[in-house]
Amino acid sequence: MSEIKARLKLGKLQVKIANIRNNYLHQISNKLVSENQTICLEDLSVKNMMGNHKLAKSIGDCSWSELVRQITYKAGWYGRKVVKIDRYFPSSKTCSNCGYINDELKLSIREWNCPRCNITHDRDYNASLNILRQGYNLTAGMAGLATCPDVRPISNNGQLVGVETQLL
Repeated sequence: MSEIKARLKLGKLQVKIANIRNNYLHQISNKLVSENQTICLEDLSVKNMMGNHKLAKSIGDCSWSELVRQITYKAGWYGRKVVKIDRYFPSSKTCSNCGYINDELKLSIREWNCPRCNITHDRDYNASLNILRQGYNLTAGMAGLATCPDVRPISNNGQLVGVETQLL
């Protein structure tokens, strides 16, 4: 009998954790959509990232795919735009100040100095600035990053990816 009780207790705990996580995702997605007209996201391949055994548990716990799904459908409700930047856009390798692309940058390097303008970048913050700029450029009808002409073009012939359902 104690084994059955232990399973039930564990099951209840897992449901509670799932409910807490889902509630948080709804709160954060609602806040993002209600406070912003345009939301710029990087179109990451979460499924491929889950193949990395070192990151899989952390990525799964974050529920990135569910967050993007909630942002997308809530943006449709409120008439907001969701712009997805192509996963091959070098957001973390591009200097947000001068547009230099650091092709030798490895994933293990979290901070780097731009050799052109000598600014130190935090990899994630720099990527967020580049994703935001690229998203704004796309919503303005421009096909590439204005300060970075050597960037590969985004998919879908420069059209906004994932926006067609959000526009009223």
